[in-house]
Amino acid sequence: MPQNVILQGPAPWGFRLSGGIDFNQPLIISRITPGSKASAANLCPGDVIVAIDGLSTENMTHNDAQERVKAAAHQLCLKIERTGTKLWSPQVSEDGKAHPFKINLEAEPQDMNYFEHKHNIRPKPFIVSGRSSDPSPNSVPQSDVYKMLHANQEEPSQPRQSGSFKVLQNLVSEEDGRPVGTRSVKAPVTKIPTAMPGVQKVPLCDKCGNGIVGTVVKARDKYRHPECFVCSDCNLNLKQKGYFFVEGQLYCEAHARARMRPPEGYEAVTVYPKC
Repeated sequence: MPQNVILQGPAPWGFRLSGGIDFNQPLIISRITPGSKASAANLCPGDVIVAIDGLSTENMTHNDAQERVKAAAHQLCLKIERTGTKLWSPQVSEDGKAHPFKINLEAEPQDMNYFEHKHNIRPKPFIVSGRSSDPSPNSVPQSDVYKMLHANQEEPSQPRQSGSFKVLQNLVSEEDGRPVGTRSVKAPVTKIPTAMPGVQKVPLCDKCGNGIVGTVVKARDKYRHPECFVCSDCNLNLKQKGYFFVEGQLYCEAHARARMRPPEGYEAVTVYPKC
């Protein structure tokens, strides 16, 4: 039912509008400033403004409504419609009047005798008057699923096994040799890498035993570094001086003669190979 609310000026009035014909919505009070003139006049968010100073808001835009409110200098008359539900804020009454700046935040008293320990630790069952308050265990219907679950909890059950585990278990437990359709699998063996074809081997020095890279000195079937091509006794480098093998060792001419003593009556003669 529409009702008239008169606010005594001057502005500000303490409310905010929303809607209008340009928004395809009615003009509605969206916010009330606490302690304002609109709050003192008991205006509430959600109130629909039907008329401003006697002028209908049916075809009024949002901007026109604002200008109409601003034009009211000494008094603002609003015609509003209030729905059944509205926002409510508790107020403090002093001397029989609502205080505009105070809000009552105290909780309303509640009947705490329903709870056993003044707070809801264990809710009590619903009790119908004239019946016993002790619930009977037989009164609870027990379905087939309920019975099956409780039966499985009471009986010891074996641990669950996957399908692949059962297949492997059957294969292992076979006693008559290898099962049909299976084959033995050997563990992979790492092969020792061999020399790649086409790669030339490095010759080893007959004296120091290390590989020879670069210039190689070959004496008969033996290889040596140029610096290892020396006499086994005096370490004289045998390059361009001739060398002699005595019992598999290299010697210069002087030490080779000393080691090769001829029988009595014979004289050692050095014989050089023909080129």
